[in-house]
Amino acid sequence: MGRRERRGWLRGLLGPAAAVLVVLCFLSAVSNLERGRNQESKRQMEDALRRSCVACYAAEGVYPPDLAYLEEHYGVQIDEERFTVSYVVFGSNLMPDITVLEQGS
Repeated sequence: MGRRERRGWLRGLLGPAAAVLVVLCFLSAVSNLERGRNQESKRQMEDALRRSCVACYAAEGVYPPDLAYLEEHYGVQIDEERFTVSYVVFGSNLMPDITVLEQGS
């Protein structure tokens, strides 16, 4: 095998290898963006629930007894296909413990 043949063979491998590397980098970036978007959505859901609880306490003098009350009176919408919400009430004058989990995680 001559020197030119080896160079041609090497060039033939570098092109596809570079293309595979670019595709892998792109897929990794898309995956990271999706993960960040999901975390941000979860954080926004938690914030919305806490703000609604505080608004209820400010307006009515008690925290909401359950999630259904927040949904009915304060317009909170929970995507139940995407999130599971734990809402634990300790008393009408104590902020409930709110935990939002993503389905499948």
